[in-house]
Amino acid sequence: MGGAEAAEIQAVVIGAGQAGLSGAYHLRRTGFEPERDFVVLDHNPGPGGAWRYRWPSLTYDRVHGMHSLPGMELTDADPARPSSEVITEYFDRYERTFDLRVRRPVKVRAVREGTGGRLLVETSAGTWSTRALINATGTWDRPFWPRYEGQETFLGRQLHTAHYPGPEAFAGQRVVVVGGGASATQHLLEIAPYAADTTWVTRRPPVFREGPFDEEAGRAAVALVEERVRRGLPPRSVVSVTGLPLNDAIRRGLADGVLDRQPMFDRITPEGVEWKDGRRVAADVILWATGFRPAVDHLTPLRLREPGGGIRLEGTRAVADPRVHLVGYGPSASTVGANRAGRAAVRDVRRLLAEERVTV
Repeated sequence: MGGAEAAEIQAVVIGAGQAGLSGAYHLRRTGFEPERDFVVLDHNPGPGGAWRYRWPSLTYDRVHGMHSLPGMELTDADPARPSSEVITEYFDRYERTFDLRVRRPVKVRAVREGTGGRLLVETSAGTWSTRALINATGTWDRPFWPRYEGQETFLGRQLHTAHYPGPEAFAGQRVVVVGGGASATQHLLEIAPYAADTTWVTRRPPVFREGPFDEEAGRAAVALVEERVRRGLPPRSVVSVTGLPLNDAIRRGLADGVLDRQPMFDRITPEGVEWKDGRRVAADVILWATGFRPAVDHLTPLRLREPGGGIRLEGTRAVADPRVHLVGYGPSASTVGANRAGRAAVRDVRRLLAEERVTV
């Protein structure tokens, strides 16, 4: 694809994580041919999506609710192996089994209005002119770093979950972990045996969930996230409305004081963190387990955002532009949600293309 000429295609899938592969599978299954009718573009150097970057100590048995991709179960995985290895190998096998022909590494720079009702997808490997777009870029590339007074004065190390190296790297250090999600509690439980001291701070008191997280509870949680997206507000994670599972490891952490949550500090000092009442905690490391934001900056030229700051969706379809579908965004950010969203997006894409053919 040299030169300025854009290659015409029916659909472009951006991202080859769970949501993107699900979308590509359903396109293939309903008669679309890779390269002829659709392309899958991924900026990673190999398969695995964000899973390829998970820290080594996150073994497969510690992954919360990994759901198999459509059409091929993930079976017989060694629970003691790193999830990054297990899932990367699974995604690789999946891509080859269904001949999805993912193009990588391809960086999508912008999606903008083209001619004749088409979208132009501008990338590091050329430009595609497409009738429909399935955006499945996830959140891993946009770690969220809150800003606090004095942050730039801290003499120790600051890092985000996205760059968590494993617990051994914190041996003998005083570590402040910021965040109220599952990653924060996992980090604390892992780091505590190695660190000189750990402190857990969160903006809101953590909510621990008793009992099984069944299908009904899952639907209710997704519905709460979906409501925000329908109103054009930035999505919250599904975990943020479900609470933290109260498993044996969490119970031990609560009992031995590792998960003794403190309210959010008010400022950062060169030596650590400080609260308004004068209380201080010395720290060598601040670990920000503060989540991620959707990686959708390449869609900015389409002006999809609502005044509330989010992209309003009906199902997976952007209200502001029915050619654009977001999967793995908001309510479909879980692995099972991504599968369903991929199927729903393809159903709508097929309907859109059929309507175009009738009106031409």
